[in-house]
This record gives sequence, structure tokens and C-alpha cells, in this order.
Amino acid sequence: MSLLPAATDIVAELGCLDDLVGRTHECDWPAAVASVPVVTGTGIDPGRLSSREISAAVGGHRGSSLYSLDVGLLAALAPDLVLTQDLCDVCAVSYERVAEAVRVLDAGPRVVSLEPRTIAGVLDCVRRVGAMLGVEDVADRIGALEVRLAAVEAAVAGLARPRVAAIEWLDPVWPAGHWVPEQITAAGGTPLLASAGEHTSPVDWQSVVDSQPDVVLLLPCGLTPERTLAELDTLTTRPGWSDLPAVRADRVWVLDGPAYHNRPGPRVIRGAEVLAHVLHGVTVGEPVTPAQARRCQVLWA
Repeated sequence: MSLLPAATDIVAELGCLDDLVGRTHECDWPAAVASVPVVTGTGIDPGRLSSREISAAVGGHRGSSLYSLDVGLLAALAPDLVLTQDLCDVCAVSYERVAEAVRVLDAGPRVVSLEPRTIAGVLDCVRRVGAMLGVEDVADRIGALEVRLAAVEAAVAGLARPRVAAIEWLDPVWPAGHWVPEQITAAGGTPLLASAGEHTSPVDWQSVVDSQPDVVLLLPCGLTPERTLAELDTLTTRPGWSDLPAVRADRVWVLDGPAYHNRPGPRVIRGAEVLAHVLHGVTVGEPVTPAQARRCQVLWA
């Protein structure tokens, strides 16, 4: 059972979706997971709230549970292994909550917390889950991901490295940390506002202006690119926006954060490939589609 979207990604990467008996309401990839029973829920409807309202609602759940867990269904599905996390309060049901829930079951499953902060940590999680699921070729699968990342680094070697501000939430402004600075570095950029492995917090807008980014990446956690586009005025109306080097050079991009940048699963490698295209026009792997990354200059031309 996966109680973390990134863990579902890992299970899919390992070819073990047929073994998945339960998932979260946010697990949306690959499409085949739609038939897997959902064991979590939340009282917050992001479709009805602005970024600022979502942030306020999430903040109101500090110290309590943001997510509900159907313990009865969990017991009925009888998983042998439950994958969860304890890295982020708003990403998924916490390890502590799940461990408390399974203690009341007659034959509790093994509960494993996945908490990677870097790309190496993500690959280590793939290795750990593969070992727990008995995947014989897990080393080959990890090796293939490492080869893809190395191909990105080779493709941009020697090119000028633009200064890049990656924004993971629009209001308040929250820079993307953890593995995202590594994605930027691998793709030939210089990350601003956050360091590799860093668990970030909101910053004041002036910090973004002062950083003078050559490129701005908008990849809000949990929001589709369409939703991000609909809320761009939360940034474009701020003082100094139009004077940013990235804006003047038409180098502001909206990315699919949930798919390739927010979740610590194997698709972070595809995220680095996407950024090679965004930063340098380089194609590594499959061509980048507008659904994965789109330039936004037309919105304020």
C-alpha cells in the first residue's frame, strides 16, 4: 500500500503496480492506479481556494491531521507493506499517524517511511523499495536512471550557467529546495534561493527581486500547469516583477511540478531532462512537450 504519491511512482517504476492494494487520493500516475482503492482524503478542496487560501488552510492544520485515513479499509485490504513519509507535513499522511493506525490491527503490516532530500536519496529509496518487494533487476533500473542523469549533465557541459529561481508556491512565495536545486545544476543552471537538500520556508518577495534571476521556474507543489497559469497575477502584479532579468528576456516557464519536480520519485530524472530543454534548448531523452514546460511571455506581452 502506498500512502505517498512518490512511493506510488516508485512502485510503478519497479513494475509492481499489480501488487498495489491501496493508494492516496493524490496518487495520479500512471493512469492504471485509478482502479486501486483510495484510503485517504482531505477536507481541503484546492480547486475552490487560491494559493493564499490553501496556505492559510494548511497552516490551520499544524499540530493536527491534514489528511484522513480510512483505517477500516486499510485493515480490509490487508497490506503486507505500507509506504509513507515523515518529511513534509502537507505532502501525505505521516509515518507517526500510520504507525498509530496499524497498531490496532491484529496482524499489522510493516510501515516504512521514505524521506529523501536529494536525488541520491530518491534513488536509494527506489533501491530500498525494490529490495522489500523482491525486484530482481532493481540495480539495473537504478543504473538506467543514473545513466539518464549523466546524459543530461554531459549535454550541457561547458555551456553558460544561467541563474535560476525555482518557485514551489506562489502566495506566499516559497522557493523549491530538496532535490530541485540538483535538477537545476544537472541541467546546466545555477540555483538561487535554496541549496541542494534544503527544506525551505517562505521568503519575502524582495529576496526574489534581489536575486536577479536569469530564469524563473514556476512549479507549485500539487498544482497543475493550468492552475498555475490561472494564478500568475499573484506574481506579475508584484513590485519589480517586470524588471527581473528573466521577465525582460522572456525566460519565465511554467512546469508540471507534481509530475517532475515536487515528488521524490524516479520522475525527478525526467525533471532534469525537462530543465535541460528549458535552460539550454537541449533535448535529452524524449522531446519536451508543452504539458511538461511552457514559456509564458505571452501572458504579459
